[in-house]
Amino acid sequence: MDENRTVNIAIQVVPLVDDAYAVVDRAIRVIMDSGLKYEVGPMETTIEGPFDAAWAVAREAHLECVRAGAGQVLSYIKVYDGTHGASDSMGERTSRYR
Repeated sequence: MDENRTVNIAIQVVPLVDDAYAVVDRAIRVIMDSGLKYEVGPMETTIEGPFDAAWAVAREAHLECVRAGAGQVLSYIKVYDGTHGASDSMGERTSRYR
């Protein structure tokens, strides 16, 4: 298995707080500052990059919600992977819809 393979990880953080948008914004900022390719969607954000780096960013996005004061956070994560990584990029999979 290629340790440097590119994967896509989609993460939706759901902080259980009154002002969830402020906390979600902080999680998205972590992703934006990571240097990895990403796409913010209405329900989740997709990260594209090397396996370990993408997982680390998803973890930090989740933890940023806790650091922001959310006593409880639900994070839903989906991973697109394979022995040689994702067979196509998130841009390739969505370009025909744009």
